[in-house]
Amino acid sequence: MSSMRTGADYRNSLRDGRRVYVLGEGLVDDVATHPATRAMVDEYVAWYDRHFDPAWQDTMLAPAAADGSRTPLGYLVPKNAQDLARMGRCFSATTFLSAGNITHTPAYGHLIALGVLHAVSLAKGPAKQVANAEAYRAEIARTGRFLTFAAGAAPIGYRLRPDPAERTAIKIVRQTDSGLVIRGKIGMHTSPAYAEDVYIGAVNGADFEGLRATFVVAVNAPGVTVICRKPAAREADAPLSGRFDELDGQMWLDDVTVPWNRVFLTDPSPEAVAQWLFWHQLYCWLSKAEFTLGLALAATHAMGLAAHDATIDYLLDLISDVQTVRSCQTAAELDPEFTAQGLCSPNHSHVAAGSLAMLRARRRMGEILRILPGSSLVVAPSAKDLAEPALAKGLEESFGGGGYSAAQRAALLQLAWDHVGSALDQREHVFELHANGGEPAWRGRLRRSFNRYNELANAVVKSLDLPMPEVNLDAIRNAPLAQRRPVSAPSAKS
Repeated sequence: MSSMRTGADYRNSLRDGRRVYVLGEGLVDDVATHPATRAMVDEYVAWYDRHFDPAWQDTMLAPAAADGSRTPLGYLVPKNAQDLARMGRCFSATTFLSAGNITHTPAYGHLIALGVLHAVSLAKGPAKQVANAEAYRAEIARTGRFLTFAAGAAPIGYRLRPDPAERTAIKIVRQTDSGLVIRGKIGMHTSPAYAEDVYIGAVNGADFEGLRATFVVAVNAPGVTVICRKPAAREADAPLSGRFDELDGQMWLDDVTVPWNRVFLTDPSPEAVAQWLFWHQLYCWLSKAEFTLGLALAATHAMGLAAHDATIDYLLDLISDVQTVRSCQTAAELDPEFTAQGLCSPNHSHVAAGSLAMLRARRRMGEILRILPGSSLVVAPSAKDLAEPALAKGLEESFGGGGYSAAQRAALLQLAWDHVGSALDQREHVFELHANGGEPAWRGRLRRSFNRYNELANAVVKSLDLPMPEVNLDAIRNAPLAQRRPVSAPSAKS
């Protein structure tokens, strides 16, 4: 294996002088040990250490090269469909462990860096831009440095400023021999407390040398403050929400110097950087769906419903949703696209179709899991309740039986509740609607990525036994994506 950092290396890297606030908690002195953040640090530590676990190595590492070395699949540069399929299997297995709640891993960071390389290549800026992007990607692959993503949107207060020139998230204050000095505030993005770098994308509005300036900013850089939302968990021992909260946040920048080799010039659209990101994201959504299906199957057994026709119908609905999206992912990998640099990327039309299918199915899937176990889901006791001497015997009578102890059945019900009834589940649902633009944005991506409008229409026309005009529907595909959530300041009262 190439020089992969250990979990301990990652944990130590967090003690780097970063300035992180968690709302409701205040300033976090040590992200690795603070009660609001340490559980997620432990999960990222486990992600790194999994590469050294013999039981996981065939999942996490590519086959051995001629010299015997094995590349972590999270840091692989895909050249063909087989590479994508291997990476996809790795993403599927690792994201399932958190029920799809951990979406921004160091592997996702490498996909961001691949996207930056793709975006600067398309922008056709200075030649050194491509060299810098490739050098940064290679650094991530070599060191395991953790990069996360921010589209670059300004917070609402900026977007409602009276002067349109003051509404952008980032202002370039000046340029120096070392780099660009920037100032501003970046809206919602994921895992800034745990990453080492944040990529600030093209939505930030700062232009330089005729292109959109995007930036890789170190979380511990002087002038950077990270503000995270309050934690989602209501109970520290919640099986999912107590462990898998990535803590979305904002980044505030007060005259932060970004080195020239971390300034990347792109087109104004952020879509090129997402060349591989939406595919990884859909694996996270699929893991959440498969975890939902797994819980529904386990609950069917635990609640004695395996012969109940209505329950079987619910299960078939869940299976259909899961298999539809998994088929889209398989198609995206086996029918790939290639960049001008020869890199292999998942086919966006298949990813877009799968993302739309998942967005439409998600609400119903959660509803099914809330219905299927019956009212026991609402009143299931906790482990603390079961240990209470005054309640233990009665709770065993209420929740035990049918081959399950009360502790076993209650644990499964608590897991189901945390999966579809917790604040963390609601956070994830709301986040994905806003982060990606929801169903309207995905319909636009599908419209632009589908490339068979003319082929199919003209194939049908040619089947008619008379001359017909050639069909050209390029305008459908070439229409720009709709602007997301334009806002206007309310009129001031006289």
